[in-house]
Amino acid sequence: MDTILKKGYNITGSVFNAEPVIVLFKGILFNIFGGIKRMSDKQKAKNDIDENDDDQDDEEDNDTEGLNNQTKQIIETGSITMAKGKHLIHCLTIIGQVEGHFILPPQNKTTKYEHVIPQIVAIEEDPEIEGLLIILNTVGGDVEAGLAIAELLAGMKKPTVSLVLGGGHSIGVPLAISARRSFIVSTATMTIHPVRMNGIVVGVPQTLSYFDKMQDRIIKFVSENSHISAKRFKQLMMNTGELIMDVGTVLDGAAAVKEGLIDSLGGLSDAIRYLYQLIETQKAEEDNENNVSNKDKDESVIKDRCDKTENAEEKTEKNVENIRCDNKKSRRLHHKNKALSKKKKSVNR
Repeated sequence: MDTILKKGYNITGSVFNAEPVIVLFKGILFNIFGGIKRMSDKQKAKNDIDENDDDQDDEEDNDTEGLNNQTKQIIETGSITMAKGKHLIHCLTIIGQVEGHFILPPQNKTTKYEHVIPQIVAIEEDPEIEGLLIILNTVGGDVEAGLAIAELLAGMKKPTVSLVLGGGHSIGVPLAISARRSFIVSTATMTIHPVRMNGIVVGVPQTLSYFDKMQDRIIKFVSENSHISAKRFKQLMMNTGELIMDVGTVLDGAAAVKEGLIDSLGGLSDAIRYLYQLIETQKAEEDNENNVSNKDKDESVIKDRCDKTENAEEKTEKNVENIRCDNKKSRRLHHKNKALSKKKKSVNR
């Protein structure tokens, strides 16, 4: 049998060595069946992962069933509405990396701008929420997404206070100063550097012009919403004497306040206390405006009534004058008729 397998016969009947062909055929069969087995193993592993994910989701749902609403809100959105304090305020956290138009790897801690933007709109429109506290510990991230969130925060009518913990780097700088009052702890840092881009970059002048325009947008926003000038902020951004592998400046808490980037040094209690003051001040101003508007409304009502009374009096006087004129005319006509009748009587006699 081995002889038959190892030797073959061609058309002329001569013997040739068939062992290489057999080895090759066995290799092909091994690869085919091995590939099928690997595919089945992968599918089985995928099914196991899906089952584990489903079990994990069920476990998470079961875990959150017994939790209160505040804890569920923290788990689902990373934010919380505090209703047991002096005023009802909402705490919004911006942590990790600000995720923009591209999804970051799952191991990254991210703040998704499509989650934050609806929250800001809801907070602004909710009549029960009186103020917003923003807690930041971010390394930066997508420029346009971060700037969009910062513009929304800066345009809010409700009182806002920000607190930088750990770090507020890169696009975290505009986010930190977008509130009405900004605080930073002494151990926190803020990195100011030029705009960067990942991936393929076309080396043409138009690309550099695009970078310059984007940096100008950031510089303009920072200078308009803080006490630092645009010139000084650009100097810190383009500093080449501090960072070894990069361009820019790192500021700690005290330096950030000294440069006018952040308003005050302080912690959580300072930020909450100032937010309460803003809420109470805004309420007092709104009450004064309402009182003034009500007073103006009352005065306008009184004025309208006086005008109506004056118009009625003028109309009455005019009617009386007309009646007097009519009486005079009637008396004159009566005397005239009486004189004519006397004249006719004298003529008849």
